Amino acid sequence: MALERLITTSLARRLFGAVPARTLALVRAAWPRAVGADVARRTEVLALDDGTLRIRVPDARWRKELHRMQRDILWRLREIVGDLAPRRMGFVEGPVAVPPAPAPEAARTAPSGPPELPDEVLAGAAVLEDPEMRRHFLEVAARYLERSKGGSHA
Repeated sequence: MALERLITTSLARRLFGAVPARTLALVRAAWPRAVGADVARRTEVLALDDGTLRIRVPDARWRKELHRMQRDILWRLREIVGDLAPRRMGFVEGPVAVPPAPAPEAARTAPSGPPELPDEVLAGAAVLEDPEMRRHFLEVAARYLERSKGGSHA
């Protein structure tokens, strides 16, 4: 299990860690799973700056509540995205953007990807609730693994 986590974490870092926007997209996709659907609907992931995840909350009550939950949330994010997880959280009060409608259940349960991808990659994709993010993750992983088999770095 530890080796699988190391492989998955390293793969996530290689796929998403080099470009800050990709790291933020990965953390943003993991947010609902880390906090639950109810909290995710009432919050908005804004930015990931120098290890601090900036979250918009509707008011001071939500800010205080998430501040109290911070340790558990950060732990759950680390379980999901590995070493790309933020180390701290910061909060901004203001109107939260309305989230997009959830994907149909069928789109969330079955990751679609080339069958030649390792089980660790498919398991990593399965935690991404956003179907577009999951599809992109699988495409990037397939390209990366294809290049590494051929020894090409281009």
